[in-house]
Amino acid sequence: MNFPYTDNFFSIDETNGFLPIKAPLAILPERYSDVQEIITNLPSLIKSGDILEKSILNLKNKIDIVCQETDIFVIQALYRAYTFLTSAYLLEPSNRNKTDGKYGVGRNILPAQLTQPLEFVSSKLDVYPWLDYHYAYSLGNYVKKNPSLGFDYSNLDMACKFSGTTDEIGFIMVHVDINSHSPNLIKGIQTCINGNKQEGLELILHTMEKINERRKTMWKASNPSNYNNFRAFIMGIQGNEDIFGSGVKYEGSTNEELRTYRGQSGSQDDIIPTVDIFSGLFKFYPDNVLTQYLLDMRSYRPKPVQKFITDLESNYLDYTILNTDELKLLYGILEQIHHFRNGHWMFVQKYIMANTKYNVATGGTPLTTWIPNQIHAVLNYMRIILSKIQNDNEYFNTKKNELDYKFNVLMTQIEELKKVNYNVDLVYKYEGKLAEN
Repeated sequence: MNFPYTDNFFSIDETNGFLPIKAPLAILPERYSDVQEIITNLPSLIKSGDILEKSILNLKNKIDIVCQETDIFVIQALYRAYTFLTSAYLLEPSNRNKTDGKYGVGRNILPAQLTQPLEFVSSKLDVYPWLDYHYAYSLGNYVKKNPSLGFDYSNLDMACKFSGTTDEIGFIMVHVDINSHSPNLIKGIQTCINGNKQEGLELILHTMEKINERRKTMWKASNPSNYNNFRAFIMGIQGNEDIFGSGVKYEGSTNEELRTYRGQSGSQDDIIPTVDIFSGLFKFYPDNVLTQYLLDMRSYRPKPVQKFITDLESNYLDYTILNTDELKLLYGILEQIHHFRNGHWMFVQKYIMANTKYNVATGGTPLTTWIPNQIHAVLNYMRIILSKIQNDNEYFNTKKNELDYKFNVLMTQIEELKKVNYNVDLVYKYEGKLAEN
């Protein structure tokens, strides 16, 4: 594999992992002070509604100076700013008019003063002109409160915000926190590829344990009951016909087709897809439309990430050539993948399903079936790997009992979710000893 995979903003290697090569710009250059003023005041403007609409409609079209930018960190900051303004403008009515946990109708015409600068910087980054996970909402949106300290979420703030609450900041900065451990994930993969599978697998396992440890801080960082205060603004167009109808018109664009993009989603993160692929799990994804959603998310990642993932598919671990010790390490990594996915599933139950009956995830995927589909895939693969370790009876019997329990939890939840009026509290209760918060 040809490390690093880079566009000079992201560089996938054992130094940076999936984070930017340096801190993103906290604010836009002075020549964009009018745009920055709206960004700075966005949480209060969103609350006002009419003032937000007036501020954006009165904003000068900056395309003449935007198209002269060459610094990728300025281009990224502009992309971040214009996607935030786009989501705020289009989704403010949807958030304001939500009732019984369901969202209202959004605006479906994006004014030219947002369209043209946004399309230009999007073309430079080679991404969709819509709020994304990497360059906009999460990994390219952190500001260290104390630059001398690390990436613990408590030391991070957001450059751009929708609600501006500690719940929003904590929610998305935990994602930056866990990605600060991704350099060791890349290092472990490189070590394996270079021939030292034992050492590499040990490092990947240790890193995934640390990532899951940090992931669980979400329960403390962001109150589940307050998630709906900002969730509407990270919704996408695709899959959300109740909000956007058949799509959004981008005024001032040469492309007159209605747009339908997926929303910002943690499923666009790179950690789990990376270990899915390197562990060989991706070869055991079920062939269904839910898996297709997962694969579709790849196009919403930066081009260097897409190239890295494609190359990794030709360098994944072949479990059939591993010895018993290496198989145990692989099984431990799969346990951590399950731990992460099931933890994500619990977040969905508590942050989303407990607060709304709107059965569409921010990425436009079906809420109650998509993650269980991926959990089922990893459990099936764990069963295959475990069957190769039967020469260690004590290990095999212990892990088999644990695996049977996890299967039972998932199957019981799926049966409950088949009901028209499923009980989300009961779905969570079935987690039993797997429950986190």
